[in-house]
Amino acid sequence: MIRIGQVELRRVRLPLVHEFRTSSHAKRELEHILVAVTDQDGVTGWGEIASPSGPFYSAETVESCWAVARDHLKPLVLGAEWEHPGELALLLGKVRGNQFARAGFDMAAWALWSLRNGTSLARALGGTRERVAAGVSLGIEPSVDALVEQVALRVREGYQRVKLKIAPGWDVEPVRAVRSIFPAIPIHVDANGAYSSSERDVFRELDTLGLLMIEQPFAPRDFVGHAALQEVLETPICLDESVEEVDDLVTALRLGAGRVLNIKVSRMGGLTPAVRAHDLAVAEGMPVWCGGMHEFGIGRAANVALSSLPGFTLPSDVSGSDKYYARDVTTEPVVCRSGFVTVPEVSGMGWTPDLSFLEERTIARI
Repeated sequence: MIRIGQVELRRVRLPLVHEFRTSSHAKRELEHILVAVTDQDGVTGWGEIASPSGPFYSAETVESCWAVARDHLKPLVLGAEWEHPGELALLLGKVRGNQFARAGFDMAAWALWSLRNGTSLARALGGTRERVAAGVSLGIEPSVDALVEQVALRVREGYQRVKLKIAPGWDVEPVRAVRSIFPAIPIHVDANGAYSSSERDVFRELDTLGLLMIEQPFAPRDFVGHAALQEVLETPICLDESVEEVDDLVTALRLGAGRVLNIKVSRMGGLTPAVRAHDLAVAEGMPVWCGGMHEFGIGRAANVALSSLPGFTLPSDVSGSDKYYARDVTTEPVVCRSGFVTVPEVSGMGWTPDLSFLEERTIARI
């Protein structure tokens, strides 16, 4: 039986090496919350609350997650006794919504449990791969030439799939330019719900460019609009923001609202529901891949472990730490070599927090 005797929360801020712009906002630095849970034997598991700073991707923000983690999740977890992380996930489920905040605690529980059991996090989750294929996500750039330059850089680094952010006014032209220069590289686009369901013409044009998928064209709750669009496109629609709960995936499957699923640990409330979504998608024959939220090394380690599960047949957003940060919060960065990230075989997450560097970058602590 595991009993949580201590919980530590840290707000940590890191600058990005390159500005990242989506259809809603731009990022130059990121602030995430790290969660450390320690059991009765002094074993500590780490997790990461990788919410955006502002309410653009979802309703959650760093401020809201800090308050929920401090006032509700921490009191639930302190003193809790459990044998498997799934039991703690049920306890965390007493807090409705707030998936990003819950994900940090669920992730920490899995890290702790795998350490105590002497197994890697990947194997604890049911992973089977020794390495995972890595894709890369590129934001909206000041010009098409600047975008092509970024794509060329990542292709040279060996990334196996390139995701391009799109928005009204920045869609067909830049994507067509990239496709013409890189005819063989798998490319997919991500709208982050920036279009209305009446805007179909742009997707009909994108449908002719040989894309791997079109991610989240419409608003999260617009399952009917996504289903109608999928009926007229050859390119698979991938859902992201639409699937916050496993029940959302059931709805999407029944309506035919998409053919691919982006599973994000943070968006779905942790590794426990992420594995459930993977299992359901596999049972339904739906390909999945692991999306990212520009996680620091802790959350990135969880993504690598999750991506080792057998249903993750498409390259995941597990790019190396150097794509985003000059220095990561772990003693060793996540490294992508020739388009693959090696899955650690040691017990736990496989990457260790750099406590001295964390002290430098921590702006608040409980």
